[in-house]
Amino acid sequence: MRTDDPLLQVGDDSLPPVRDVLAAIATGLWRWDNASGTVTLDAEAARLLGLPARAQTLTEAGVRSRFHPVDWNEIYGTVQLAVAEGTLAEARLRIMDETGRRVLRTVRSRSKPVLHDATEAYELIGTLQEVTEPAPGTAARTPVTGDWRRSREAFLLDAGRALAEARSTEEVLRVAAGLSMPGFSPDGLAVFGVAGDRLTIIGHHGHQPGDDGPFSAMPVDTDYPAAEVVRTGRAVYLSSPEDYRRRYPAAWPLASRFERQSWAFLPLTVAGRTMGAWMAAFTYPVSFTPDERSVLTTVARMLAQALSRAGVADSERELTEGLQRSMLPTLGPKIPGMSVAARYVPTGGGLQVGGDWYDMIPLPNGRIAFVIGDVQGHDVRAAGLMGQLRIALRAYASEGHRPDAVLSRATRFLSGITESITYGSSGSGTDAATEYDPRFATCLYVEADPATGVLEMARAGHPEPAIRMSDGTVLLRPTAGGLPLGIDPDADYPTTRLVLESGETMLICTDGLIETGGHDLDSGWARIRTILEGYAYEAEGAAGDGEGLERLADSLVQAVHGPSSHHTTGPLADRREDDIAVLLLSRTGRAEQHTDARRTVLTVAQAEPERIAGARRHLRDLLHDWADDDQVDSAVLMVSEMLTNVLVHTDGDALLVAEVTGEPGARRLRAEVADGSDDLPHKRQPGELASSGRGLVLMELLAGAWGVDPRGDGKSIWFELYEDAGASGPGSSGPEGDDVPA
Repeated sequence: MRTDDPLLQVGDDSLPPVRDVLAAIATGLWRWDNASGTVTLDAEAARLLGLPARAQTLTEAGVRSRFHPVDWNEIYGTVQLAVAEGTLAEARLRIMDETGRRVLRTVRSRSKPVLHDATEAYELIGTLQEVTEPAPGTAARTPVTGDWRRSREAFLLDAGRALAEARSTEEVLRVAAGLSMPGFSPDGLAVFGVAGDRLTIIGHHGHQPGDDGPFSAMPVDTDYPAAEVVRTGRAVYLSSPEDYRRRYPAAWPLASRFERQSWAFLPLTVAGRTMGAWMAAFTYPVSFTPDERSVLTTVARMLAQALSRAGVADSERELTEGLQRSMLPTLGPKIPGMSVAARYVPTGGGLQVGGDWYDMIPLPNGRIAFVIGDVQGHDVRAAGLMGQLRIALRAYASEGHRPDAVLSRATRFLSGITESITYGSSGSGTDAATEYDPRFATCLYVEADPATGVLEMARAGHPEPAIRMSDGTVLLRPTAGGLPLGIDPDADYPTTRLVLESGETMLICTDGLIETGGHDLDSGWARIRTILEGYAYEAEGAAGDGEGLERLADSLVQAVHGPSSHHTTGPLADRREDDIAVLLLSRTGRAEQHTDARRTVLTVAQAEPERIAGARRHLRDLLHDWADDDQVDSAVLMVSEMLTNVLVHTDGDALLVAEVTGEPGARRLRAEVADGSDDLPHKRQPGELASSGRGLVLMELLAGAWGVDPRGDGKSIWFELYEDAGASGPGSSGPEGDDVPA
């Protein structure tokens, strides 16, 4: 190498300024600040963009208006790839005039992104240089550098991810319409399917409504590119209108009115079967080079796979939604004197039907039966058993059977159909196989008299109902019950009777409403009670339009599982572990008397002494806002003693009636326990080690007033407590003092 070359001996001071060199070769400089959204141009860059030839700073929108929209999308994707990889961003851009209708020139852009470490913002510093526009018929939209390959790979990765995440045919079509291919992007898309021997339009983009009319229901043997693609399974590329007119003269009049310049028709193939065709139309000439055909073919394959998956998902969704609609009834016409609201929410994952159900059944005696239940499991078999059991219950109820008889027949029915599953032979003469697959179901059956508000209910292992009183107090109503249906075909189901007063609402639900979110029965009911007590809706008049009850049903469901996954995306948006069924029954109209009273009635049978504990909890719920906690403890103790005495000293059941009246701070509690025995309680003096005989002593010490009332068919013993502590000191006697029979 020669060292006496004069060019090598010239110092840096002998070189002309860089600005003069760039101006001499008609190259402009620009700087794009992503953080501020501004673009700074020197005089030459401004001239190339069709602006006055002076240095200036514009907004991103102002510069964007000078580029062809397709080119802007292209350079944006190229810049993002360059930012991610730390490489140069290169592209060919068309500069438009002020109207956006005419191309002034084509420029080549080379730029280098500069990242800011503290933030995710970046600056793009680069050059603009005018280049010669390619001749018609060449790949006018191909970048001039090796970045084409990287842009194509990035585009295909993004397109594949977006199509894979699409869950329905509509979403797939929306993703396909938004694809911006590197270097060439169609402005018209259409997806064709096949139904029998005819083409169908699955979806299209870039056309006006009604434009698909001539192409719908077109025979597959028609001389049309999409039909040929479906017949042969091979792509058709048309680079110019002349090419289209020459190859498909019969179809050209239909396509000519769209004023497109190039078309690509590609087969949508899945598992070796052509399921349709995809059309990509361009408003500028495209020669469809091997690289461009490779991109189109890859997109068509991904689109076919996405449409196939979405079609299966759409079919499954339609099937499950149809099955759900057919199995879950409508609540029918309004019931005079009552309002009803119901909700069913399937589990969050997989099959959108399950074993939960509710029903409303008109009875021959003019009453209405309300049923809610839950079949074990969340599979197809649970859904099938639910449908069979619901039909059986409706049949038994329509025959006029009482609630206990309906459930007794239902448990025999379910036991019979779940004893075994038999699946047939394979056709080779082998015997059918039998697999033991027992299932059970919980159920609550309520027979309601709309005129009187009387409810008679039988329970088979189901959660107990809750009653919301007119003042907002919520009580979990102890209800006699038996084993879940299907466990014992000879099980008995006792009947519980209560009265739903005007303004009161009964909630019955499946355990999905209670236990969703990791709750057990106690904490789940506490959550539901908070929702019921905190929700305020005005008491409905005699008409009872039920709008308040519908809002309450929505509040219960939304508070438990949150918004549906149809409105919130992401893997943790829908975390329901179980199906949810809710039924609300409200007695409309206003109570004529004691509108400020709370009243509850429950029975403790001789065979169910464990229900005394439930009665204690029930009384505490009734007195949840009582001012004096000591008085609440006293009331619970006295009620427990009264119920226990009935079960120990008589042969009948105990009937508890508790009522709270008056204004808060000055209320009265009256609790009464009745039985069928004529033997009156005797006051005794128990010894130190005696195990009984202290009941009346406690009444004298704790009650504000108490007494025993003989009845024609037995007796009742009662006590009263007063919320005003000054009126109910310990040791107050009953109305007759020591004259009470002892």
